[in-house]
Order: sequence, then C-alpha cells, then structure tokens
Amino acid sequence: MASNGQEPQPNERRRGSVWSRWSVWVLVALVLASVAIPGLINRDDSTQIDYSGLIDQVSDGRINSIVITNETGSIKAEAIDGTIYASKGPIELPETDLQLMRDRNIDVEFRTQRSNPFLSFLPILLPFILIIGFFWWMQRRAQGQMSGIMSIGKSKARTYTTERPETGFDDVAGYKGVKQEITEVVDFLKAPDRFAAVGARIPKGVLLVGPPGTGKTLIARAVAGEAGVPFLSVTGSDFMEMFVGVGASRVRDLFQTARKLGSAIIFIDEIDSIGRKRGAGLGGGHDEREQTLNQMLAEMDGFEATEGIVMMAATNRPDILDPALLRPGRFDRQVVVPLPEFEERAAILRVHVKDKKVDESIDLDTLAKGTPGMSGADLANLVNEAALHAVRVERESISQADFEAARDRVLMGQRRESVAMTDREKEVTAYHEGGHALIATLFAHADPVHKVTILPTGQALGVTMQLPEERHTYSQDYIEDRLAVLFGGRMAEETVFGVTSTGAANDLVQGTELARRMVAEWGMSDRVGPMAWGANNQVFLGEDLVSGRDYSDETARVIDEEVERILRTQEARARQALIEHRSALDRVATALLERESITGDDVAGLIPAPTETDGTPESVDTPPNSPSLDQSGSD
Repeated sequence: MASNGQEPQPNERRRGSVWSRWSVWVLVALVLASVAIPGLINRDDSTQIDYSGLIDQVSDGRINSIVITNETGSIKAEAIDGTIYASKGPIELPETDLQLMRDRNIDVEFRTQRSNPFLSFLPILLPFILIIGFFWWMQRRAQGQMSGIMSIGKSKARTYTTERPETGFDDVAGYKGVKQEITEVVDFLKAPDRFAAVGARIPKGVLLVGPPGTGKTLIARAVAGEAGVPFLSVTGSDFMEMFVGVGASRVRDLFQTARKLGSAIIFIDEIDSIGRKRGAGLGGGHDEREQTLNQMLAEMDGFEATEGIVMMAATNRPDILDPALLRPGRFDRQVVVPLPEFEERAAILRVHVKDKKVDESIDLDTLAKGTPGMSGADLANLVNEAALHAVRVERESISQADFEAARDRVLMGQRRESVAMTDREKEVTAYHEGGHALIATLFAHADPVHKVTILPTGQALGVTMQLPEERHTYSQDYIEDRLAVLFGGRMAEETVFGVTSTGAANDLVQGTELARRMVAEWGMSDRVGPMAWGANNQVFLGEDLVSGRDYSDETARVIDEEVERILRTQEARARQALIEHRSALDRVATALLERESITGDDVAGLIPAPTETDGTPESVDTPPNSPSLDQSGSD
C-alpha cells in the first residue's frame, strides 16, 4: 500500500483488485469445505448388509460388538473376524432382538449423533451473509465510480521513457533544416549547465507547423529519443471533458508530472483544439476551452527555462491560435515542417521499403519525382498500396508496375468496374478528357500530362492526370494556363457536339475559386490593383458576425467582373486552340475510345508541338492554403 499520503501505484491497485476478487471465491470454498469435509472424514469401508442378515449373523454368534445410532437407526457391527457390517434397522429395536444380542454376549452401544454446528447456524447466517455481500458489492461499485470521478482531472498523457524503444533523428528521413532548428533543444536537455553558464535561455516552447502527415509527432519523439529524457505525449482533445474545469485540472496535473520527472518534453498534438483565439465565439469568455487555455498560459509562465522542461506542440492551423500562446516566453520558436522535397521524398520512400520485398530494378528516385505534393503519410500509403497490388496480382515482390498502379489509385481513385457507360457517354467523355489533355500539351506553362483515361475512376467518369514540376511559387501565366486546361473539357464538348454537359461541374468550381483568388488575394487584376481582400477568412461564427466584409459593394462588383473576365478569356483561349487543332482532338478521342487509357507521351505523339512561346512572367508567392495544382479536374 502507498504511504506518506501518496497515491497507490497502478500495480498496487491492480494487486488489490485481484485479491478482492479472489477473496469471494475463497470464502465460497471454505463454506463448501465445512459441509463436505465432515462427510468425507466419516466415510468408512464397511460392508452393507440388511437388518435380517445382521440378525442371522448375531444368531450364529459371529458378531462381536454393535453400535446403534438413536436418531437414524444406523447400525455398525464388528464381526469376530474383523469384518465391519453396516445396516439400517428400526429406530427402536424390538425387544426380542435386543434380548438375542444380550444372550450372545454382544457389546451393544447406543450413540447420539453430533450435528455439524456450522450447518445448524447456516439457515440463520445465510440471510445476514447475503445482506452483507449486497452492501459490500454496492460499496465496491460506489468506490469505483468515485475513483473514476476523482481521477477525471488527471492528465491522460502517455509517458515514454528511456526504457521504451527510442526514436532518433536517424529514424526521420529528410528534413535536415527542421533537425537543425531543434538541435538546440536536444543540446539544452543534454547539457543545460553549458547554456546556463553563458546566460543563454532555451526557448520554452517549440511549435511545429506543417500540413497533415508531414511527421510532426515523429519529429517530437525523435527529439526526446536524442535527448534521452521522458516524453509526455498528449493530444489537445484529451483536455476537453463535459465537466467544467476538468481541462484546467488536467493541464495542472500534466505540468506537475513533468516537474517530478525533472528534464522532460511535453508534447501536445493538435494544440489548435484548445489554443484557438479567445473571445471569438458566441458563448462568452468562460467556456471550457478558454479556461483550459488560460491555465496552460499560466503554467507556461510558471516554470523557468532552466528547469529542463520544454514544451512542444504541433498544428496545421497556426492562423487560428491565440496570440498570447505564440508570444515570446511561451512558444518562442515556430518550426515549419513543410511537404517533403524531391530528395526528402526519395529518402522517405527508402525508409518505407526497408521491410518490403521489392525488385532490385525499382528506381525510387523516378518514383519520388512523380509524387510532388505528397506528405510522408501519403508516401507510406503509396508503398502499402503497391504491396497490396503485388499481392492482388499474385506477384512475389513489388515491381515498378505496382508502384505505378498504386500512384494512379492514390491520385485518381479506385477503378469502378460496376459503372457501365453508353456509347454516347463514352464518346463525350473521350472528347472531354481529350480536350483537357490537348490544352495541357499545347500550352507551354501547363503541367505535363501523365495519363488520360475514360475508365470510371473514383467519382469521375474519366480523368486527365498531370504531374507538376517542383514549384514553390506560381506565376500568373501558369495559373492562366491552368484555367485554360480546366475549360478544355467543356470547350471540347461544345466544339464537337455543340452542347455542354454536367461533366465540367468540378472544373467550373476549381476555375472560379482560382480566378477569384487571382483577383482578391494575389493582385493579378489591373482594375483591382495590388490589394488583398479575401485573405482574412474567418474561422469562428462569432467573428463572422462582428466583422463584416472589409470592402465596399462597388469593390465587390469590380471583383466579380474581373473574375468573370478572367474566366471568359481563358475559356476563349481554350476554344480557339481546340478549333485550330480539331484534327488532333479527334485523334486523341479516337485513341481513348480504342484503348481507354493513354499516357502523356501518347498524347504528345498525336498532336502538333506546342505553338505558344510566352515569356516567363514574374512569380508570386503562394500562401500555405493555396489550392492543389497537381491534378486536372476530374469529371
């Protein structure tokens, strides 16, 4: 048991529960033993004989002694030769039989059987035993509920110590820049005295910012593994509960646990779930989330940087975090964990194929070049899909074809075998996808075509997949060519059939959003000018009600007109190109109808070389939440 007021350890509580469970069965066993053991002890090896036979043995003078039980009439007789006879006679023996026994000089003894005292009191004790057992069960149940209520404010953080398998920087492929950023944290935890000697203060908190699946949690665990200190891992949702004040209590308990461990790393995943801006909703300033955040801010101010406790957190929404959380002295440093580059993707793929049986001919560098925009989690899923495809086709090892099939499945979706299109739908889809592929090949700034198919895939009847080059900024010419590619399918239908279909619905959605961002956010309209009107997207309903649109109705009208002008201009470009290359469009559509799927090289061989030689314009920075431009619109 725990002493000195300390709470019992989990092993002690587990042993106590085991003993309490076994004590019930021990008590039952004792009761049964008290009933059964006396009967077993009193058993003997006597020979059964009826009463008349016993009297005959008495008459013949073969019996030496007789013991008669008064209450039951049981008789035990010992013969002269030592044989023990057991019989059952009347409770009151006849006088003639008794006289016969006296005449034969037989030692006759009458006994009164002693009853089991426990069995005598059992009918009286049984109701009390049942009542006591019922109250004991109720008490145990109440204690369990009370212990659950009392522990509701305890932290749910999982503790990883040096006894667990360690994760180091070698287990994190790529991200050399990120590792250099957080190496100081590792050095401080290893040798804090060296920093204290020169008066250096390590950042109290390190915020890992990046898209989902980039390995922020793995990097935080690698820091703990490299530093050799305990690692407390918890998610933001673990602090939230239906009871008021539970989140703040769990925050206090988390920091108290870290202080007991000495040097430690506290890692909070998805911190945006509790770290959102305060006062942004309709519920006032006293809701559970704000109280939890207030307690966390107070705790971060309560420990010194020399204590050896470092806060780490991860989020993919830094824009919604409370400013007080990001100020110096709390989360001093933000480390961006971006999507991996080409070399990093190749390193990540090598890590994930270590435990897979792959062909020696596989070129992971080529595969990495064809997966721009994929995160580490996406690459892990890609390798797993390739392994599943190899098993599906009964191949003993993973080949390059399996990786190609897995990439098509991840980027385009699963093939829908059950969809049966009519000949008319196939023809319209072939010209629609041929229009996308034709414009993408003709226009110099468009992403190269990787594959075109009219097989129903995902939610689309056909897909034109493009693989973009490694880019960090997008030029205006690139975006305009992107819009022209989106309108290529719709314009191909109009050029060939004279009507359009609903297959271009997703293209219109993507194109409208892209054109609006060109005008309202990226300053690519001469009429609107270098002003950003749409970058402050409100997240909370409360802010949306308080702060309205920050531009006038006249500006809104100008924005709408510019969006329409851009869309119609690119639509006209796509229409003109398709009219000029109608024969090439027919050849691409015919190839799709015959083969159902063709590659980008096949498309390039069916149409003339690109005719546009536009100069390269100045580029513009793309915000982190810019739309993905790695695949054409699926129809």
